[in-house]
Amino acid sequence: MESKVYIIGIGFKPLTGRARELVLKAGAIVASRRLAQVFAGYPEYAGAKGRLVVINDVEETMAYLRKTVGEEGEPVVLLASGDPLFYGIARRTIKEMGQGRVEIIQDLTSIQIAFCRIKESWNDALLISLHGRGRGRGKGRPPSYRLEDLPRLTEEQVKIAVLTDGVNNPARIAGILAGRDLVVYVCERLGYPDEAIISGSPEELAASTFREPAVVIIKNLKNPEAQIVRFGRAEGEFHHSRGLITKDEVRAATLHKLRLPVRGILWDIGAGSGAVSIEASLLSPGLRVFAVERNRRELTNLRKNLARFAAAGVEPVKGEAPEVLLDLPAPDRVFIGGSGGRLREIVSAVARKEAKIIVINAVTLETLNEAAAALEENGYPAEITGLSVTKIRPLGARRAFWGQNPVFLIKGERDAG
Repeated sequence: MESKVYIIGIGFKPLTGRARELVLKAGAIVASRRLAQVFAGYPEYAGAKGRLVVINDVEETMAYLRKTVGEEGEPVVLLASGDPLFYGIARRTIKEMGQGRVEIIQDLTSIQIAFCRIKESWNDALLISLHGRGRGRGKGRPPSYRLEDLPRLTEEQVKIAVLTDGVNNPARIAGILAGRDLVVYVCERLGYPDEAIISGSPEELAASTFREPAVVIIKNLKNPEAQIVRFGRAEGEFHHSRGLITKDEVRAATLHKLRLPVRGILWDIGAGSGAVSIEASLLSPGLRVFAVERNRRELTNLRKNLARFAAAGVEPVKGEAPEVLLDLPAPDRVFIGGSGGRLREIVSAVARKEAKIIVINAVTLETLNEAAAALEENGYPAEITGLSVTKIRPLGARRAFWGQNPVFLIKGERDAG
C-alpha cells in the first residue's frame, strides 16, 4: 500500500473488495466520534479497533494526516459518511494533501437513501447542505444557500433535499416554511437500526423534535415552473413612493452592466424600494446584497418588498453613505442609484474596497459628469451609455409616443477582460 490517505465512505453498504482490504491493512483508521460508532457495527471493526484514531474536529484531522502521511509514512484510512465528495471531507482532504495522495471509495449518499425510502425520483431535485452553516461565521466555505433562502427556493423547485444539523434542524426548517403548500419528509438516522421516516405539512412538523442525523426532503405540491419569475418584475409589483424606483427598462440595463457573479457581494447604494437589489438576488441567489438607504419611508417600502418576494439574500442597511459602508463586507459589485449629493466621497470609499465593477445611474448632466470624473479619478475607466425609453400609449382613437426622461448609465470596471 502506498503512503496515501484512503477515504472510505461508510454507512449503508458492507465493505467489500479494495475498501475491506484497505481497512484491514492500514496503519491507522481516522474517524469522527459518530462514524466510529457506525464503524463499530461492521464485522471488520474487531480487527481494526486497535488502530482506530477518533478525531472530532476537521482542522485536527487535517493536521494528523499531514503529520502521519509523509514521504515514508504509513497509509491512513479516513472514514467518511456516504459519498465523501458529496458535501463531505474529500474536497478538503484533496486540497490539503493533493490529488495524487488521496484515493476515494464511496458509499451511497444519505440523500440517495432518503429518496429511495420515500419512493421518489431525485433527478429533478435541488440538493443543498445546511450542515455546519449555523455554527458561527468565518469557517469553511461560504454556503451556496442559507436557511432563509428556503421559502424562495420552494417557489422555484419541485423538490429540495437538505442535509441538516442540530442548528438547522428539521423542525426549524419546517417552521420557516409554514403556510406553504408543501409536504415535508424527515428521514431520521438513515442506515441505523432505528431509522424512521416522518412526513407532514410544515405546520405539523414544526412543533416536533427529531433525532440526528436527518435528511429533509421538501416536495412542492404546486407547479413551481408556472410561478417563478427570476427577472422582469414590473414597477407595479413593488411598493414605492413618489415614483422613486428604477424603471423597468433601466433596471434591466443596469443589471446587465453589473455582470452579476454567481456568488459574491453587491452593494446597492440609495436602494430606495429595493427593486435592483431584489432582482439581482433573484437572478443570482448566491449573492449577498446590502441595500443601503437613509430615508425611513423608503426603508419601510424596501422591507415590505423583501417580504413580498422572499428575498432573503438582501439585507437592508439604514444609514448615510459613505459612513455606513465602512463596516460592510467588501463588495464585488456596486450600484449607486442615489448619493445624497456625496457621489465623489462614495465612489472613493467604494474604490478603497476594491470593487471590480461600479455602475452609477444619472438623470442630470451634472451627475453624469461628476460620476465619470469620480470613477476615473479612482482608477475606473468610465463607459457611458445613454438610455432613452419611449412607450406607446392610446391618445383618443390613435396611439402616441410617450417619452421618458433619458437616463445615463456610467460603468467603471477594473481589470476588465
